[in-house]
Amino acid sequence: MIMDRIALILAIVGGLNWGSIGLFRFDLVAWICGGQTATLSRVIYTLVGLAALWCISLLFRQRDYGEDKA
Repeated sequence: MIMDRIALILAIVGGLNWGSIGLFRFDLVAWICGGQTATLSRVIYTLVGLAALWCISLLFRQRDYGEDKA
């Protein structure tokens, strides 16, 4: 499902950003978008948070492993 992939990509971006904050005290999203309070940064932070919530549903879904769907 395309929504799952988008959510996973956004969650990975968020995880990498948090890793850079934790290791280097460098907020990549804020740096790219002009600061933590910039509108674009806040939109990205919000999308990453919503994607993380969506990814929680991936943990509880039933999958049919007999079929290979691309």
